[in-house]
Amino acid sequence: MNTGQRRYMKKQSNTPQIRFHNYKELWECDRLKNIFRTIRNAFVGTATPYYVEKGHFYLESNNVKNGKINYNSQIFINDEFYEKQRDKWLKTNDIVMVQSGHVGHTAVIPKELNNTAAHALIVFTDYKKEVNPHFLNYQFQSSSKRKELDLISTGNTIKHILASEMKSFKMDFPTVEEQSAIGSLFRTLDELLSSYKDNLANYQSLKATMLSKMFPKAGQTVPEIRLDGFEGEWKIKRADEIFKSVSEKNRALLPVLSASQIDGMVLRDEIGIDIKYDEATLNNYKVVKPGQFVIHLRSFQGGFALSKLEGITSPAYTIIDFIDKKNHLSGFWNSILTSKEFIKRLETVTYGIRDGKSISFKDFSSLKFIFPNLEEQQAIGKYFTNLDNLITSYQEKISQLETLKKKLLQDMFI
Repeated sequence: MNTGQRRYMKKQSNTPQIRFHNYKELWECDRLKNIFRTIRNAFVGTATPYYVEKGHFYLESNNVKNGKINYNSQIFINDEFYEKQRDKWLKTNDIVMVQSGHVGHTAVIPKELNNTAAHALIVFTDYKKEVNPHFLNYQFQSSSKRKELDLISTGNTIKHILASEMKSFKMDFPTVEEQSAIGSLFRTLDELLSSYKDNLANYQSLKATMLSKMFPKAGQTVPEIRLDGFEGEWKIKRADEIFKSVSEKNRALLPVLSASQIDGMVLRDEIGIDIKYDEATLNNYKVVKPGQFVIHLRSFQGGFALSKLEGITSPAYTIIDFIDKKNHLSGFWNSILTSKEFIKRLETVTYGIRDGKSISFKDFSSLKFIFPNLEEQQAIGKYFTNLDNLITSYQEKISQLETLKKKLLQDMFI
C-alpha cells in the first residue's frame, strides 16, 4: 500500500482518523434495517439427520471467522433438506454473522456460494441502498463495532446475538466510492496475508518432510534423500562419544540466559516474563558458550536448546559440548536434537519431575546417533538454515501485515 495515498486527519465525530486523500465528505450514520430489507436467521434447529458424505455444502458458524469464509470443516446436506431451505438460500453479496459462540464474526457471500443453505447464522440480505458489502464486512471487524457488538451480546459461557437486535444496530457510511476504496484496500491486505500464510505453511511442511527424509531412519545408515555430491554410510556413535558435560561457574557478570524450545538460549530480560532469581547466587550459575547445548527441564517439548550467546544459566540445567569440535557442526546437530523423532526417543531416558521430565546426561549418553562427515553436516546445516530464514521471513511479514491491518481497522472507521 502506498502511504502517500492516505493522510492523517484530526479526529472528528463523523470522520475517521485516516482517509484516502481525495475523500472529504462527512460520514453518515444509519441503522441496518434501513440498509437491508431482510435481517433474519438462517435455519435454526437440528440438521444432523440430513448430513451426508456428498451433497450440498452447508455453511455453518465454524466456516465464518475474521471476515472470511473458510473450509476447514465442511458439512454436506442431502437434496431433500437443501430444497426445504430454498426460501433461505444465501445470495451473492449477502453478509452473514455468527450468532452464537464467536459472535459478531462476519463474511460476504461470494459468487461460488450463491444459493447455499446455512445454519445458525444471521443473514443480512436484499439491499435497500447501494452499499459496498466488503466495506460493511470490514467495519464489523473494526475495534469500535466489535465493542458495540459485545454490548448487545448475551450469555455468560456462550455468547449470543439476536437478529432482531441487529436491525437497530448503527453503522457509519461515507460515499459509495469511498466505501469501495476502503473495502478494496482491506481485501488486498487479506489477499497478501493469505498468500504469505500459504507460503509459510508450504515451507513448514517442506521442512518437516525433509527432516524426516534427510536423516536415516531407525536401523538405516543412509538417508532417503541426500544432497548432491555425498555418498557412503553415516557413522554411528553413542552420545558420550560425541558430547561431554561441561560445568564452568563463577562468571556472575555475564548475562542470564533462559531456555526456549523455539529460539534456543535467549536473554532472560528479553523474554517478556518476569522470572525472579537471587543475584547473590549467580556465581553458581553455569556458563553457556556459543555452539553449546543446554539440556533443560522440559523434555516433553524437546529439552535441548542451542546457544548462540555467551551467558550464564540455571545450575539445574546440564551444559553439553562437542568432544571434537572440528568434526561437528552445531547447526546440523540442532536439527537432530530438536526434531520430533528425537523428542520421541527421549521418552526412554527421562524421569518425571514437577511440570515436565528431567534428562540426566548419564542416561542421554546411552543414546546412539547416526551422522555424516563435517562437509555433509555443513551442507545439511546450510540447507535448513536457509529454510528457517525463509520461514522466519514469512512469519515476520505476516506479523507486520496483521499489525497494519489491526491499526487500519481502528483508524479508518469511526
